[in-house]
Amino acid sequence: MFNPRPTIQSIAFTPGTRVFVIDDALSDPERWVALAIEHRAAFESAPFNAYPGLELRMPDALSARLDAYFAEHIRNRLGARRTVRMYSRLAMATRAVDQLEPRQWICHRDRLEVDPDRVIAASVAYLFKDNALGGTAFFAPRRGEKETAVLIHESGQLAPADFTRKYGIAPAYPVTSNAWFEKVGVVEPKWNRLVFYDGGELFHSSDIEAPERLSADPASGRLTWNGFFICRRAAASERAKD
Repeated sequence: MFNPRPTIQSIAFTPGTRVFVIDDALSDPERWVALAIEHRAAFESAPFNAYPGLELRMPDALSARLDAYFAEHIRNRLGARRTVRMYSRLAMATRAVDQLEPRQWICHRDRLEVDPDRVIAASVAYLFKDNALGGTAFFAPRRGEKETAVLIHESGQLAPADFTRKYGIAPAYPVTSNAWFEKVGVVEPKWNRLVFYDGGELFHSSDIEAPERLSADPASGRLTWNGFFICRRAAASERAKD
């Protein structure tokens, strides 16, 4: 399923964090597009998270293959040990700007676990060839932790007009810096590129500068394979060896 001898690029967008990029990651990426096309009717919105589109959860057996690859090549590089649990999904960003909620106007972190001894890793494989659909952007907060936490909380509580009035953030995909977050880097999209990062530490977002190009058609839309890994955090001595 995967390239057994990957070349892994390491990128440091912020001090103390790294993003890992593997090109030509899947042995047959076209099969994943075919899978999405075959099951296109099963994609659905997931209102419990902030993803601006449609998702199709992958069977545990397929997700386990991704976890094994993550464990072999990436997990210790992110300061993590054993995977406690994980899942993966095929996803397509589909929403027009006027359909976005305030929480989708800002970048986010993956808050799947409250235990500070956990690392919340994430991965995204780009399964589209139209690079104008955008890669993944990373951000650093410009305000303190408490002030940023209030912004994030209220992005899911306030009406759109009230959120804009209070925070000065207009409806849009988050692709530029603003008064709250500095855009520190982008992993550009590339067919069959696989990206891993600490989703619980790094603020991130899909870097969608041309939302008019989005589509619900897996053959031409912004199809990705996303993984989420909750792992035990490695001891400081183990991280120091890396």
